[in-house]
Amino acid sequence: MAGPRVEVDGSIMEGGGQILRVSTALSCLLGLPLRVQKIRAGRSTPGLRPQHLSGLEMIRDLCDGRLEGAEIGSTEITFTPEKIKGGIHTADTKTAGSVCLLMQVSMPCVLFAASPSELHLKGGTNAEMAPQIDYTVMVFKPIVEKFGFRFNCDIKTRGYYPKGGGEVIVRMSPVKQLNPINLTDRGCVTKIYGRAFVAGVLPFKVAKDMAAAAVRCIRKEIRDLYVNIQPVQEPKDQAFGNGNGIIIIAETSTGCLFAGSSLGKRGVNADKVGIEAAEMLLANLRHGGTVDEYLQDQLIVFMALANGVSRIKTGPVTLHTQTAIHFAEQIAKAKFIVKKSEDEEDASKDTYIIECQGIGMTNPNL
Repeated sequence: MAGPRVEVDGSIMEGGGQILRVSTALSCLLGLPLRVQKIRAGRSTPGLRPQHLSGLEMIRDLCDGRLEGAEIGSTEITFTPEKIKGGIHTADTKTAGSVCLLMQVSMPCVLFAASPSELHLKGGTNAEMAPQIDYTVMVFKPIVEKFGFRFNCDIKTRGYYPKGGGEVIVRMSPVKQLNPINLTDRGCVTKIYGRAFVAGVLPFKVAKDMAAAAVRCIRKEIRDLYVNIQPVQEPKDQAFGNGNGIIIIAETSTGCLFAGSSLGKRGVNADKVGIEAAEMLLANLRHGGTVDEYLQDQLIVFMALANGVSRIKTGPVTLHTQTAIHFAEQIAKAKFIVKKSEDEEDASKDTYIIECQGIGMTNPNL
């Protein structure tokens, strides 16, 4: 099974944890031994951080693989995958490291397992520099399920920076193959909704202020739609630590979903958090694509594995997306074409079509 090792330079392009996630997931799926060097070489704290390590250990456990060089601060690892198995797997970042990033690395793998899986992911559910769990459930889930699978995401406890302490349980069954997707028809915005939350010691007024400021900001640009942002006090027994934040979703007539989100930080007033999320959402609605800038790169691996041609329409192609494409081409040998959209209504906008000829990965266990 083990051929020559795939060599990956972890310092190019996005240069961070994403390279590790994409390359180890593909290595695991395709049974290709892997060496990643110069991991996060350009970052202020180079090498593996706790959340990267727990992601690697999880992938290793999913397939009874061999992992060498995996410790905090390490800049080189080798990974030798074996057969992917289902069952119960736990990954704990022991920090506010994002459970959503753990989900990103493990989900493609367990789709091609021998039996259903239950992933117990522990860490931050609403953390900086990563999708919030609400984004994963409200935006990522309905779109990624278009590839022809279902998963269930049960948020047991929410956890915030700096302690983490959140837990999410993801359940999914394997598939034989993934269907390609075609997301090129934007439609028009029909609904805008969201949630503004406070947890721990923060007063409920903060949630109301974030929501109100966000609504005011959106109203300036979109007048004819009711904007429904619920202020929420996270129940004491379902949230660990203190935090506040907001996520706002726009839904279109064709089922496209876009989001803007923001997390509160000490000393930043609530209005500013709400406005930041609203402005992010509005920016994502201006470019004419069918996915927002955060969903773009999360779909690449699935497109690469699918059986047939997938197309998505996006705004400017992010560095994360370019990185995912690079490694999907290098490791999985999928073929991508990125070109400017030729539709009339996109002419004045920065809109692109990402097209992929997927490799038609087949689950050997089913």
